Amino acid sequence: MATWVFLHAHPDDESTQTSGTMAMAHERGDRVVLVVATDGEQGTTPPDLKPGESVSDRRHAELTAAAAVIGIDRVVWLGYADSGMTGWAQNKAPEAFCNADLDVASQRVADILREEKADAFVHYDPHGSYGHPDHIMVHRVGAAAAAKVTGPMRVLEETIDRDARGDDPDKIEALGLADNDFATGAALGDDGKPIGSPRSEIRWAVDLPQRIIDIKHEALACHASQSDAEFFLSLPRPAFDFVFKTEWYREPGNPGPYTHAWPLDG
Repeated sequence: MATWVFLHAHPDDESTQTSGTMAMAHERGDRVVLVVATDGEQGTTPPDLKPGESVSDRRHAELTAAAAVIGIDRVVWLGYADSGMTGWAQNKAPEAFCNADLDVASQRVADILREEKADAFVHYDPHGSYGHPDHIMVHRVGAAAAAKVTGPMRVLEETIDRDARGDDPDKIEALGLADNDFATGAALGDDGKPIGSPRSEIRWAVDLPQRIIDIKHEALACHASQSDAEFFLSLPRPAFDFVFKTEWYREPGNPGPYTHAWPLDG
């Protein structure tokens, strides 16, 4: 049995980005630990907030539900403030995650890695996959935390294969996704730069079987208050299944060819 620790920026990122890998690890009998950097307060404000309920409260509850669906064994909240999107005033708030003391934040994550005796640690690629200030900070904190930990721990960086959407243009056309920038690989990130990584920088493509894609869909549905979840869940199921059938990881410490496989078997 292996122990996986995943560092994510906001509640719902786990479901969108790595829930398939998490669910597969759970099925294999591995321990799955999720570390969430921020409270997600700058996310979409749901119209049905109860008296006294904050956006953060709702998102905590949604993540708890998603964690049960995925099979996450432990959730750790770091408690930093959500930095908001690129250029928002919240970017300058002292308590925002993007402005956290790097040594302090990375030490907190390193302590969790040691406590859990992590075999695999997942954070984000250097662009944070799509350029959000908190996602970029996840990479910085994750890389610094990994450097503080000694021992045989694999370090993976979640990313998106920019080139994958060109593999099956006929399927994209048939699914009605030809004008969907995310599906075609033409999407730009929060900072206006291309999302993800070129295939030449990616080590692992984790292909999700249908039962795991179903779990990913159910987990994302737990985050129904958020516009990102609403957008992806609005896709017809065949299109959703196509878009989310693979999760990708860089592994700078283990260079090699782009491989469709389970990373810990490689």
